[in-house]
Amino acid sequence: MTRQLTYKGYSATVEFDAEDCLFFGRVNGITDIVTFHGESANELVQAFEQAVDGYLAPL
Repeated sequence: MTRQLTYKGYSATVEFDAEDCLFFGRVNGITDIVTFHGESANELVQAFEQAVDGYLAPL
């Protein structure tokens, strides 16, 4: 399983919480804390892309 996602030049580390059956991650390489989560791999990827887009929106 890939434990890292990339989108628009940003990467994120991903983990799985077996107790809650939830994937979660954090965007790497930035000073802000940007996190995301999803119940499936597809939801996780969507949440990551939305998190990056949201982070970039104020710029």
